[in-house]
Amino acid sequence: MIRKVLNVGGNSKDVPIPPHYADWQHILLDIDPAGNPDVICDARELLSLPGSEYDSIYCSHNLEHYYQHDVEKVLKGFMHLLKPSGFAFIRVPDMGVLMRKVAEDDLDLDDKLSPGISVRGFIYGTIEPGGSDFWTHKTGFTRKTLSLALQAAGFPWVAVFGGNLSIHYTSSGMEIVAFAFKEQPDEYTSKLLDLPGLLTLPSRPL
Repeated sequence: MIRKVLNVGGNSKDVPIPPHYADWQHILLDIDPAGNPDVICDARELLSLPGSEYDSIYCSHNLEHYYQHDVEKVLKGFMHLLKPSGFAFIRVPDMGVLMRKVAEDDLDLDDKLSPGISVRGFIYGTIEPGGSDFWTHKTGFTRKTLSLALQAAGFPWVAVFGGNLSIHYTSSGMEIVAFAFKEQPDEYTSKLLDLPGLLTLPSRPL
């Protein structure tokens, strides 16, 4: 059986996805046709697509591009599209870490967090002149608020991590990783995601 992952808002298949999807069928969904997605769709309209189609949904730095009142629509769409044994893998900027860093280092909006990212860009997104407002950030998440949003959308099994998880899945300590499951993870999924190892790291799953 070939498993299928739906990459929501991934922009282009030229952008790598995590290596544990290497043998999966990669389906790209995006609102912008410029990246040649397999499915052109606004992620707020996922309920209009056939349900229980995918073994996983991967959503990297896309969920913050929706207004807060639309986040539940997107996450309920994930629930709709996933098979019963499926899981969502979500990555977003960590606003909790940002707030602490701004306070501790006395940073202003245009101060740099890294060579290419300012505090303002981290919060609101970075758009080139004439670029699409698809790229703006319209909300933000801490580990607690992302966990609560996933539960509100109907996911009964949620694990949310940050900081030290960078050794496994993230590119920096300023990113949140969440796994959300429709049912308790089976042996295949636990091994695929190294869940026992992840669950030994500092976390606040609810």
